[in-house]
Amino acid sequence: MTARHEPWFSARTWADPPWSPAELVAAKAGRRVAVVLPALDEEATVAGVVAAVTPLVPALVDEVVVVDSGSTDRTAARARAAGARVVTREEALPGVAVRPGKGEVLWRALAATAGDLVVYLDSDLVDVDARFVTSLLGPLLTVPGVELVKGFYHRPLRLSEDDVLATGGGRVTELVARPALAALRPELAGIVQPLGGEYAGSRALLESLPFAGGYGVELGLLLDTHATRGLDAIAQVDLGVRKHRHRSLRALGVTAAEVLDVALRRCGGLDDGPRPLTQFVPVAGQWLPEVHDVATGDRPPMRELSAAAGRPAGR
Repeated sequence: MTARHEPWFSARTWADPPWSPAELVAAKAGRRVAVVLPALDEEATVAGVVAAVTPLVPALVDEVVVVDSGSTDRTAARARAAGARVVTREEALPGVAVRPGKGEVLWRALAATAGDLVVYLDSDLVDVDARFVTSLLGPLLTVPGVELVKGFYHRPLRLSEDDVLATGGGRVTELVARPALAALRPELAGIVQPLGGEYAGSRALLESLPFAGGYGVELGLLLDTHATRGLDAIAQVDLGVRKHRHRSLRALGVTAAEVLDVALRRCGGLDDGPRPLTQFVPVAGQWLPEVHDVATGDRPPMRELSAAAGRPAGR
């Protein structure tokens, strides 16, 4: 941490978030809170994440919404049984053609919820508890000027149910996102987990920003919040340990391409346009090309879409 980051880091980072649910209920002051879980084939974990949040309903959290991104397993049924309202990505925003990608689902969730504050949690979390939500809401409800709160955590690498490495998670963060920020937006070098899927923001902020279509969505929101609101609008809290399913290096290559695309479009002048990623697979002694679509481009700020349609923002 260089000296220029220390004042912000000290003022806007909580390594031991102190807020209790009761304190946050008192600070809520009539504001509504929505917790959103984007989900795609997460039947093994989604119910556990929902169950961790439901004890906060209705005093602190007003709605828990799972936005299903086309699951073919029992994700929706298990989420409903655990207490969530389940909305498909099509139902979230009828009449707008669906695009692939995580960012698409997070963007559509704004139209399917009514919270003044929105908490996003990934639905593949393991061993999650309600403190994820209270920690993320703490700065939003109690610190004037904060509009985006990022979660950070220790990232073990979960290879299987019984095989977990103490370190090694967050590979795209360490190999792509952090070097990109250091080169292109060094003011954000103090962000511990720029790609973390656990974060919260004010609806006023989120509806004013474009959403990148794929896995670069979190980096895009971070960069755009900094550009439009300034560094002091961003805070971060320690959520402890984040366990999630392991993804192959090949799958992470597409994720990395989407993250790099967002960084270069926000900071490097790269224009919109298709940029497929070519990987190579060894088959019978040959290296065969495998071409993947990369989610590029943004969805417009939800506020603009709502204004054009003549309807109020939010559900």
